[in-house]
Amino acid sequence: MESLTCVIVDDEPLAVKMLENYVARTPFLSLSGSFTDSMEALAQLPVLQPNLVFLDIQMPDLNGLELSRMVPASTRIFFTTAFKQYAFESYEVSALDYLLKPIRYQKFLEAVAKAQQWFSLSEGRSGAASTAAAVPAATDSGHPSFFVKADGRMRKVALSDILYIEGMKDYVLIHLASDSRGLVTHNTMKAVEEQLPSGRFMRVHRSFIVALEKIDTVTRDGDLIVDGRLIPVTDSYRPAFDAYLQQRSLI
Repeated sequence: MESLTCVIVDDEPLAVKMLENYVARTPFLSLSGSFTDSMEALAQLPVLQPNLVFLDIQMPDLNGLELSRMVPASTRIFFTTAFKQYAFESYEVSALDYLLKPIRYQKFLEAVAKAQQWFSLSEGRSGAASTAAAVPAATDSGHPSFFVKADGRMRKVALSDILYIEGMKDYVLIHLASDSRGLVTHNTMKAVEEQLPSGRFMRVHRSFIVALEKIDTVTRDGDLIVDGRLIPVTDSYRPAFDAYLQQRSLI
């Protein structure tokens, strides 16, 4: 896929203008429409069928989370929000990512590059049978790396290079210290989790596995910061992480 079509939905005209400017600066994005009224956007999205929607969460009448559940199935969502607490809710509706306002162009570009990678991989795999993409090498037996099928080839990934792993429906994005683009592979979080050594990696959310040695900060709310990214720890995974943290804490 050479170009991605996108729609902007935000009730703040200045925010719309900023995103329009960012889209215009990005060669592989094409703007299909902008809306400051979420109800108008709801009526037009089935007609426009964009690849991406940049969707504000806090809007009158129909908020972004509600609207996200009504977009065409083929459309992927980036939430834009000024409130971090909404970021956690965005993962519950399988958004590709969220952008925290004020949005810098560099962050915007990183996010849409990930989307381009996601769509390219999705197109290349359409109609293909679902197969495990990771070769089981990263087990507790001490293997320092494993192989992942990405970009049409097998890529060797060093465990020490992994920052965290993010689930995106039928794909996972492996965030790497050595490559800001990361690797997108057709797989499930469960399958990847089973191949990783439990002493070095931990699942903290249905959409996130973190490399424990790469955690920079545990926030006051008990969430994590890895490479500048805020990663939520949900209740079902918190007991295991709290136990790990207690073992590693100096009191």
